[in-house]
Amino acid sequence: MENDSVSQSLKLFIVLSRAYKAINEHVNKMIQANGLNPTEFAVLELLYHKGDVPLQQIGGKILIASGSITYVVDKLEQKGLLKRVACPNDRRVTYAQISDAGRQFIEGIFPDHAKRINDLMSSLDESEKEEAIRLLKKLGLPAGKF
Repeated sequence: MENDSVSQSLKLFIVLSRAYKAINEHVNKMIQANGLNPTEFAVLELLYHKGDVPLQQIGGKILIASGSITYVVDKLEQKGLLKRVACPNDRRVTYAQISDAGRQFIEGIFPDHAKRINDLMSSLDESEKEEAIRLLKKLGLPAGKF
């Protein structure tokens, strides 16, 4: 019985990994076609939807190593898509802020990005999507404790 459980767990891991890889490749192609890498897009999307974010918090919000944040922010700043803004109350804190050009840019590509993701998820109906979300949260929350 235990071998069946292990076998099913391994199969689930493989299926989940392959599904993520296939979906992610499609999404990343669209992002790259717009001149960004996936991490740059994630930072820009975060700022667009959440507003100014302290540089120190970006990594935790988009799941990238904190050492990469400076590099990504530098690249987006060079492209004119964001700017650094000093916190008026704490000199140790610097915020990343989307620029007007960055806002225009993301507003121009985000609707297609959202549609692409919706199209990729269209094999599931709404109740199946809700169930998948519930199950993946159930799966992921305990895994975060390891």
